[in-house]
Amino acid sequence: MTDTVAAIAEHRIDARTQRLLDAPVLPLLLSMAWPNVLIMVAQASTGLIETWFVAKLGTAELAGMALVFPPVMLMTMISGGAVGGGISSAVARALGGGRRQDADALVLHAVVINIVLGLFFSFIFLVFGEQIYRLMGGEGAELEAALIYSNVVFAGSIFIWLMNGLASVIRGTGNMLFPAIVICVGVLFLVPVSPLLIFGFGPIPALGIAGGGVALVLFYVAATVATAWYILGGRSSVRFRWVRLQKAATTSIMRVGAFSAISSIQTNVVIGGTTALVATVAGVGAVAGYGTGARLEYLLIPLIFGIGAPLVALVGANIGAGKPERALRIALTGGALAFVLTEAIGIAAAIWPEQWLGLFSTEAAMIETGTAYLRIVGPAYGFFGLGLSLYFASQGAARLFWPLSGGFLRIAIALGGGWIALRLTGSLEWLFAAIALGMVVYGLTILAAVRSGAWFR
Repeated sequence: MTDTVAAIAEHRIDARTQRLLDAPVLPLLLSMAWPNVLIMVAQASTGLIETWFVAKLGTAELAGMALVFPPVMLMTMISGGAVGGGISSAVARALGGGRRQDADALVLHAVVINIVLGLFFSFIFLVFGEQIYRLMGGEGAELEAALIYSNVVFAGSIFIWLMNGLASVIRGTGNMLFPAIVICVGVLFLVPVSPLLIFGFGPIPALGIAGGGVALVLFYVAATVATAWYILGGRSSVRFRWVRLQKAATTSIMRVGAFSAISSIQTNVVIGGTTALVATVAGVGAVAGYGTGARLEYLLIPLIFGIGAPLVALVGANIGAGKPERALRIALTGGALAFVLTEAIGIAAAIWPEQWLGLFSTEAAMIETGTAYLRIVGPAYGFFGLGLSLYFASQGAARLFWPLSGGFLRIAIALGGGWIALRLTGSLEWLFAAIALGMVVYGLTILAAVRSGAWFR
């Protein structure tokens, strides 16, 4: 009798998970997406807040931030979107299939995986950071500023990984609201602390660009404590349990997370590679202009993740419960929402580029290059949003071949085509046109594959 009760408890689907399987698709997706969009906007704004304050230090510091931003964003994307997506997908599929103990075991595995990867990133950028930023075109004062900021951030990167890993566990249960609250409260903390440490006040010394890095690390330390408290206190649908580490649980996370990391790397290769190409034909002002313009492109990623994280949980839960048609309908609905949102932002940026760029600097070369980028690439943002949202949905399905293929096509067109364009014309505008074409091909390739039923073949 006891064994029967335990078996029923193990396979019981709680009310939150049942809602993922039965509720009307569009209202459900919107109700889950809005707090997650809020969290992602807030999280992305941490970088914008720091950039705004660092820009007051000078153009060299702004260019240094532009060099460091792709690696930091890469780490954030892998920890929150790639490995984080693998964690959310594994938790959602376990809960959707009624395997509660498996879902609980995934919490410890997520923590261990994120600690190991956090230490790995710290080692790479603390030891080889200078060589990496030189390859990206950094030199002189901008390289010095980049190294100061980078060393501080990557010294504390383990907290970025832990916070994103624990937040992904919570999102995998369908709870998007609590991580949103944690991040929003953290941003309110960062707004006064960042300038305080950068410029100093009273007995607090001015740390310059290093102060921005210290404030960011403190932000993630506090967020890690809050998400750990939520899970350890028994407030989540899954519980932390001390279990023996198992290959099956690790594989469940990493078979999605590892392939997803390639997709995150692809995005950063495009922006980092383009930064290097710009540096070969133009000066520090142009690098700062492109980096500031591309920061809006980076801002799209957390916005899309606001829709994408619910897609991971919804698609994963429905596939785990044997509902593939509903999973596909959810994916296409999310893709359409992401396209509309990001295309609107891109068109607005193309029409009024100075409104964005002027927030950071009024230097002529910076404004000129950033304007050219936004006017050419902005109208293609919708296709980037479409492809990236379907990539997140594909994480939930644990089927990532076509998102990765689309990403490699984008790299070939943006960097390969952009390099050829620069060699033939010497014009940054043709480089930016290649970037825009790469986005269009990326989005349409993934859409065609998902609509054709590639997940189920």
